[in-house]
Amino acid sequence: MFLRYYCELPEPYEAIEPLLLNAPETWLPGLATRANHRGELLQGEIGFGRGRYRVGKRVEMRFRAPLRTPGRTVLPMTWTATGPLALFPVFEGELELGALGARRTQLVISVNYLPPLGAVGQTVDRFALHRLAEATIKDFLDQTGDTLRAAAASPTEASPAI
Repeated sequence: MFLRYYCELPEPYEAIEPLLLNAPETWLPGLATRANHRGELLQGEIGFGRGRYRVGKRVEMRFRAPLRTPGRTVLPMTWTATGPLALFPVFEGELELGALGARRTQLVISVNYLPPLGAVGQTVDRFALHRLAEATIKDFLDQTGDTLRAAAASPTEASPAI
């Protein structure tokens, strides 16, 4: 199954790209493990909902080397649920950052997954679980976008007085 979701950030691409590439531990929702090198295993929480009504699952995430062109960066990623692997799909995909003019950036997630449990899992996915996967992807990207937007908007250094 294929899923794609996007959001727009009211910040320039040049302000967002370094945040995405240099410190995933600062923007990953529910991060539990800190990364020191690209490709190192990270653990985070994915799910959907808010507060007491949040449904979530701990996942292991891996990011590979980014693919960069002017105004566009693609960060390949994989996430696998912790626990019984046969019950959860593995998501293979990418986060993509693209310039939308001088002052806006588009953040996109595209993933592919195979439902677990063979033909039974495919049937259940078609009728119900695909919607849960969509909600999870949307929530992940919305949280990531919010975190990147806040980090880009907050000044990291005081500007010198003239």
